[in-house]
Amino acid sequence: MRALVSGASGFLGRHFTAALEDRGSYVRTLDTKVSPAQDVRSWFDWDRTLPVRKHWDLVVHCAAVVGGRAVIDGSPLETAVNLELDAAMFRWAAKAKPGRVLYISSSAAYPVDRQGPMEPGGEPLDLRMAEKEMESGITRPPDQVYGWTKVMGEVLSGKLREAGVPVTVVRPFSGYGTDQDADYPFPAFIARALRREDPFRLWCGDCFRDFVHVDDVVATALAAVDAGLDGPVNICSGVGTPFTRLAEMVCSVAGYSPEIVADPTAPAGVAVRIGDPTAMYRIRAPRVSLLDGITRAIEAGRASQ
Repeated sequence: MRALVSGASGFLGRHFTAALEDRGSYVRTLDTKVSPAQDVRSWFDWDRTLPVRKHWDLVVHCAAVVGGRAVIDGSPLETAVNLELDAAMFRWAAKAKPGRVLYISSSAAYPVDRQGPMEPGGEPLDLRMAEKEMESGITRPPDQVYGWTKVMGEVLSGKLREAGVPVTVVRPFSGYGTDQDADYPFPAFIARALRREDPFRLWCGDCFRDFVHVDDVVATALAAVDAGLDGPVNICSGVGTPFTRLAEMVCSVAGYSPEIVADPTAPAGVAVRIGDPTAMYRIRAPRVSLLDGITRAIEAGRASQ
């Protein structure tokens, strides 16, 4: 299989590239950070002008600016470039007609008014978001400019299907892994635990997130592609973990018990973001528990010290 991966130097892009290569696929990689010749926008615009194009069996479109809550909340216009990245890919795909496009959307596309806070005595599971939340279209705002770009990406996915190109859309929740950028909570917590910080400082201690290991994100997305699904399909665990609990687990695996202090003034995002995994379980169940993922990350961090 010939596969094209955009955003290949990013967290998800690296893992999709490795997984496809493990399958024996030829993988061509693109990114905005490598060189002008490999820039997603310029490459798609250049290839679109060629009279004869190479056929790609699968395009995995990971290219996106995220940057964690500091960028999403603090510099929202930075994420507007995602519209450029998506537009370049979709315009190209309409001409090049690849076998299938895998569009990596996000749980940020869901309406923020469905993401907490919880009612007194409520349960996190009551706020799990299913794909049907958006079946009638976008009637309530998603999470920041980043969420709007992902909503538009899903709209463009539908338009590309109408043009005759199959598209699979997946909505990962809080993906994590050992090689994730330190802008995100999981690697930041791992780094603090390896330094044995005390007090252990975090933001929004009672915010719930649905953590899913990058191995499960990639394997489930490719399983959806193999099944020929359009989606969108959540990729999640269906379990909400508050940041205070994540900090306790990370520190326990690291072997110490610090004071855990939350900073209510730090960027936090929505109060509760948990996915409904029902549709996903028809494809594939997650195989890496949060505890296993933490253990892997602590071991990898110690090995690199």
